[in-house]
Amino acid sequence: MTVPQIWAGVDIGKTHHHCVVINTNGERLLSRRVQNDESDLFQLIGDVLAISPDALWAVDLNHGGAALLLGLLVNHGQPVAYLTGFAVHRASGTYRGEGKTDAKDAFVIADQARVRRDLGLLRPGDDIAVDLRTLTARRLDVVFDRTRQINRLRAQLLEIFPGLERALDLTLKGPVMLLTGYQSPAAIRRAGVRRIETWLKNRKVRGAATLARTAVETAQGQLTALPGEKLAAAMVARLAKAVMDLDAEIAELETLIEATFRQHPHAEVIRSLPGMGPRLGAEFIAATGGDLGVFGSSDRLAGFAGLAPQPRDSGRVSGNLRRPKRYHRGLLRTLYLSAMVSLQCCPASKAYYDRKRREGKGHKQALLALARRRVNVLWAMIRDGECYHETPPVTLAA
Repeated sequence: MTVPQIWAGVDIGKTHHHCVVINTNGERLLSRRVQNDESDLFQLIGDVLAISPDALWAVDLNHGGAALLLGLLVNHGQPVAYLTGFAVHRASGTYRGEGKTDAKDAFVIADQARVRRDLGLLRPGDDIAVDLRTLTARRLDVVFDRTRQINRLRAQLLEIFPGLERALDLTLKGPVMLLTGYQSPAAIRRAGVRRIETWLKNRKVRGAATLARTAVETAQGQLTALPGEKLAAAMVARLAKAVMDLDAEIAELETLIEATFRQHPHAEVIRSLPGMGPRLGAEFIAATGGDLGVFGSSDRLAGFAGLAPQPRDSGRVSGNLRRPKRYHRGLLRTLYLSAMVSLQCCPASKAYYDRKRREGKGHKQALLALARRRVNVLWAMIRDGECYHETPPVTLAA
């Protein structure tokens, strides 16, 4: 990258952006509000490059409403720096005036890009990484929706049949399937164990006999019909069907995630690490963009994931390390879960975890330490293109 002659700061919005261009002296050369449309953004890019082709762009958002602008800048081969909204907000307090406008924010973004040397440049993720980011984000949304729907189902069932709500584990497919057909105590008693068992077996529910017997025994303990029971039972059936639909969507998304993940060039290397299956591997690629070269080292990757403690020293206090406030929560979750799974299938991980526990660390601390160590291993594996080996291969002398 050549030395920039101008800096273009863009305050990102949903429908409009504001761009301010400054020179090496911080003088404004252009200040414009543009619509978030291709034609207007093309015109903006052309006007900025007409001032100087050696430009550095800076944005305060790297997704959502910024996607079109970032795509056009990548197609034009323009370097783009990224400042978090939090960083822009804190920097704004050091500039004159307490007012807040899009133009001022855009100027702050441009000026910070001009004076700071620690800003990383955005790199476009490969198509597979972008697809995995979309799929994993959608799956997480659907999982959250399913949890909310189950909570609504529990609350509605509690209104008419508290015993059954207490007896069923609604995170499992079988109990939810039961509620799509039978909800009230009277309906369950009329059907009986054999009919409910047959109904469940026809729908391929495991443990149909036990589930049917539990439902009937619970129904025999409530003989009172509550007001509004008929309508509430219909609502329970509707909510249960919605949970089943969400289960089907989650299964479909997981199939797509695994198929897409297997197409990535690092897929086999990542999967070979114990505890890193297709889903967690897909989340790792989605969080990192699939190119670890942007981080430069395993230490920076660990810092991005919140696994590298930062010093918090002041005055006489020294050696005080804390987790950073800004890190990728999704990547930390992925590495933490993979470390937890590895305890069941990897003797080396289990031995390291046990050693940390003997040193006095709690369960969570030991898992985080294990996750940090596994970052180094995964980094080296991807760098060298080598799958995981429990013991390093022995090279025979010639």
